Amino acid sequence: MADSGRVKATAIGLSAVLMWATLGVFGAGSGKVPPFLLNALCFGISGTLALVWLAVTGKLALLKQPLRVWAFGTFGLFGFHLFYFTAIRNAPPVEANLINYTWPLLIVLFSALLPGERLRIHHVAGTILGLAGAALLISGGEGIQFSGGYAIGYGAAVASSLFWSSYSVLSRRLGAVPTEAVAGFCLMTALLSGACHLFLETTVWPATSLEWGSVLALALFPVGLAFFTWDIGVKRGDIQVLGAAAYSAPLLSTLLLIAFGFGALTLSVGIACIAITLGAVIAAKDMIFKSRRQSETS
Repeated sequence: MADSGRVKATAIGLSAVLMWATLGVFGAGSGKVPPFLLNALCFGISGTLALVWLAVTGKLALLKQPLRVWAFGTFGLFGFHLFYFTAIRNAPPVEANLINYTWPLLIVLFSALLPGERLRIHHVAGTILGLAGAALLISGGEGIQFSGGYAIGYGAAVASSLFWSSYSVLSRRLGAVPTEAVAGFCLMTALLSGACHLFLETTVWPATSLEWGSVLALALFPVGLAFFTWDIGVKRGDIQVLGAAAYSAPLLSTLLLIAFGFGALTLSVGIACIAITLGAVIAAKDMIFKSRRQSETS
C-alpha cells in the first residue's frame, strides 16, 4: 500500500513537469509583458484562486504556519525566479538556461541526504543522460562557450539552480506542512515580484485577448497548479525519478513550440528526445519494475 501511494504521488508530481512544458508556448503568447510583471500577474491569479478554493472548502486555517515555513516557501519560489531572470538578463540565454537546468541533477544528488532515500548508480546515470539531452536541446547542437564577461549572469544561474533544487529536496523535510500552504507562497511571491517590477521594469500590459488568455493559462497551470502537484510529488513520491524526469520539460516545451510554428524539428531535437526519455526510464527503473511486480501478483 505504501509503495502504491509513493507511485501515485510520483505520478502527481510528474504532472507538474508536463505543465512546465507549456511555459514556452504560453510565455510566447503573453506578448511583451516584462518578466517580473508577468510573474506578479501569474502568481497573483493562481494564489488568489487557491485562496478562494481554501475559503470555499473551509481550509483557510491551513495557511497558519510558522514563520520559518512562510520564509522557506516564499524564498524558494521567489528566489528561483529572481535569480533566473537575473541570469538571462546578464548572460547569453543558452548558457544561462543550461546552467539553470542543472537543478534536476542537483535534486537527485541532494536526495541522498534525505532520511530513507538511497542514491543508486542508475539514478545518477539516468539524470546525467537527461542533462546531456537537455544540453543538446538548449544549444541546438552547436557548441557552447562560456565567457568570463558574464560572471554575474552565470552566478545568478547557479543560484537559481541551487534555490529550486534545495527547495524541492528540503520540502521533504517539511512533509507535515500541508500542500495548501503553497497558496500563501504564491501570494507572497506575487507581492515581491510586483515590487521588483515597480523598481526594475517598464510596465507593459497584455495587449490582446490572446495575450491575456496566455497569462491566464500560465497562472492556471505552469505558474499555478504545477507548484501544488510538485509539492505532493517531492514530499511523498520518488524524488530521484522526479528529478530525472524533469529534463523532459525543456524537451516537451520545444516540441510544443515546434507544433505551434515557433521552431523546426531537427536532428539534435530527435537525439535529445531519445537521450532524455532513456535517461528518465533508467532513473525510474526501480519504480517501473516494482509496479510491474505488484500488478503481476495482484
